[in-house]
Amino acid sequence: MRTKFKIAGLIAVLLPMLFIAGCKSQKGKFEFINPTTGSRVLKGDQVELKLNFPNPIIDSVVYSVDGDFLESKTDTTSLVFDSGSFGYGSKRLSAKVYAEGKENIAYSDLLVVPPAPKPYAFEVVKSYPHDEKAFTQGLYYDNGTLYESTGRNGESTLRKVNLETGEVLQKYDLDEKYFGEGMTVMNDKIVMLTYTTNEGLVFDKNSFKLLKTFTYENKKEGWGLTYDGKRLIQSDGSSQLFFLDPVTFKETGSIRVFDDNGPVEQLNELEYIDGKVYANLYHGDRDEIVIIDPESGIVEGKINFVGMYDGKRASFDNEFNGIAYRPDTETLLVTGKLWTKLFEVKIKGR
Repeated sequence: MRTKFKIAGLIAVLLPMLFIAGCKSQKGKFEFINPTTGSRVLKGDQVELKLNFPNPIIDSVVYSVDGDFLESKTDTTSLVFDSGSFGYGSKRLSAKVYAEGKENIAYSDLLVVPPAPKPYAFEVVKSYPHDEKAFTQGLYYDNGTLYESTGRNGESTLRKVNLETGEVLQKYDLDEKYFGEGMTVMNDKIVMLTYTTNEGLVFDKNSFKLLKTFTYENKKEGWGLTYDGKRLIQSDGSSQLFFLDPVTFKETGSIRVFDDNGPVEQLNELEYIDGKVYANLYHGDRDEIVIIDPESGIVEGKINFVGMYDGKRASFDNEFNGIAYRPDTETLLVTGKLWTKLFEVKIKGR
């Protein structure tokens, strides 16, 4: 008799627990099972959108991407999301279910990315002396002459430099209100950016005479600048590249830059080489250049220069910065802020 009572008591205790567990599993939560928030997918992947429906009896479920209608269904079966139909970056998926006169909504954030960029190695061909007081922001090589822009208020300059010796052959001192930034040569002119004063400067290439200034539009700051023969390409420290008309200096468009981890922030000094944009990344001691397709914004390659410079470096203000292309030897000229050396390097496999 004692055993029967024990079994009956145990049942009495377990039944409410089973009832509660059953209710929870039935009610559950209306949410995305797949993809989970934060998932990354390659553009072009077909992604199954799968939801947990607490009640399988529904009137309809409406799917949206970033607030735009995607598809409506009247059952709880999964839906395929074609990531190739959308741009790169974060996509907010939402599903709104209607049942028994009520509505409920679930969200999931998905990151659409390109394939991983190709890693490139490099070989140092030669090193040259570099002015250790030059806070380098931009470099440009033109028929044996090196042009360089430097920064810091009260110290910013535009220079013509002897590559072999590092001697400054010609110099223009910017007004102390300007913090000089990136620069490029455009035909018979030099266009230079300033950091936070929202102004670009246009010089005569030969005399260094200041010809005009222009103001930025949607760019936050002036960082890097290059010229592709038809348009100027500018960075502002974000993950965007901006395109400028070479005559009016007005913005004609922009593109966001992505790699396999998402948006690539802090794009800095730029150089246009054979249809691609090479960009320094402002990452302290991470001496890295990314190779960007300016039409798609995809980072197609990366070059890691860590360990190339063996000089003493502070924890800041000694960043790797400055890229110039030497077409006669198909090499890059690279240096950094306050570096004592400038390097000529060959990119392997390029």
